[in-house]
Amino acid sequence: MKKRTILLALVILFTFIGGIFTGVIYTTNQTDQAVKPQKVEKLPKSDKNLVEKEIPEEVVEDSKVLLGYVQDFRDPNAVDYSKLTHVIFSFAHPTADGGILLNGDSAIINLRTMVIKAKEHNTKVILAVGGWFHINGGESYEPFRAAISNPDARTRLVNELIHIVDTEQLDGIDIDFEHPRSKSDAANLAAFTSELSNQLHSKGKELSVAVYAKIHAVTGTEMGFVVYEPSMFQHVDHVNIMAYDGQWDGGYNAANLSPYPFTEKIVNYWAELFDEYNLEKEKLVLGVPFYAQPEDPAIKQVSYAAIVKQDPANALNDTVYMNGTTYHYNGVKTIQKKTNLAMNNGFGGMMLWEAGHDSRGDLSLTTAIFDELSKSNDVLAKK
Repeated sequence: MKKRTILLALVILFTFIGGIFTGVIYTTNQTDQAVKPQKVEKLPKSDKNLVEKEIPEEVVEDSKVLLGYVQDFRDPNAVDYSKLTHVIFSFAHPTADGGILLNGDSAIINLRTMVIKAKEHNTKVILAVGGWFHINGGESYEPFRAAISNPDARTRLVNELIHIVDTEQLDGIDIDFEHPRSKSDAANLAAFTSELSNQLHSKGKELSVAVYAKIHAVTGTEMGFVVYEPSMFQHVDHVNIMAYDGQWDGGYNAANLSPYPFTEKIVNYWAELFDEYNLEKEKLVLGVPFYAQPEDPAIKQVSYAAIVKQDPANALNDTVYMNGTTYHYNGVKTIQKKTNLAMNNGFGGMMLWEAGHDSRGDLSLTTAIFDELSKSNDVLAKK
């Protein structure tokens, strides 16, 4: 009897302990499951028409660019970077087999100094390839044309430019092929632009292209001897319109350098062209001259800085008599007027040739452009 009583007591004890242990295990498992993410089934759509609270639209103002070309022999310390979004170092010279040349050690030293100085002002540095004159003499057209016409040379030129962008910590490339003179030229330039664009944009770099004004300074009509493939402009960030040097149209006339009516026709032409091909007009950048053209072609051009140095009052005019001839140029008022013209037509900014020609201080043309861009409510913000 005692044995049976003891046995019964043990059974009851083990049953009680087992129950507690089982409960602990269950509770632990349930706790583990509770902290694991569970799949949430979509709730059925409510029949009620809920009114969403309207979120105020954020207004983001587009920044306008101000690009300044700088020749390779300029002292980079003399450039005012504070008002420029981009400086374009000019030039790298293409070779027919796709190589590039710089103007000796001084050019590469100036380029490196420019990169250092520009970074202090959050200004981008772009290297221009091409230009009118070649380092080996004559026009750069022939070696440039040869390089972009051959697929192997074209790829080599792209790779050479990408290499210098990487090694010198540049922000992009500017193509200055002066000028495509046939449909085949235009097609080859478009192919070169596309190939270069793909590599630059994959690195977060920029690509711009300098283009001929395309308008005759005397007749105001389109000039057909320079040919562009419109699809090319899809691949670039900025289209820098060289709206100057009209003095050679229809016989030499210094007054046709870059008067306002001439610029008006150029702006209208490019705005309509981009509308026609559904291209972004924000890519268009209006170029203005910072130099003066003499009526006597035997006398050299002079800088705007030299004109203002002779008499500060010259800043408000567009002509001046000095060095035995009359010079034609763009003073502050004309530059301001052109800047507003570009902004009113949806352009993305302004370009100047060339920064080394500008006057410093209150009469600076760069400052005049900068101030007009700021007043247009499109704040000049460096990207």
